[in-house]
Amino acid sequence: MTISDLAVYLQVSTSSLYKLAQRGKVPGRKVGKHWRFRKVDVDRWLSRKKGN
Repeated sequence: MTISDLAVYLQVSTSSLYKLAQRGKVPGRKVGKHWRFRKVDVDRWLSRKKGN
């Protein structure tokens, strides 16, 4: 997923996601100058967040 896809999926702004990704708060990787996210990793991360 791109950062725009993830922003729609999580219903947050892209600027917030950029900050979270740069701080390592959301699971993702930088490919060149673009951020990429795997849905399965994001869903697992969300599940852990709900459990806390």
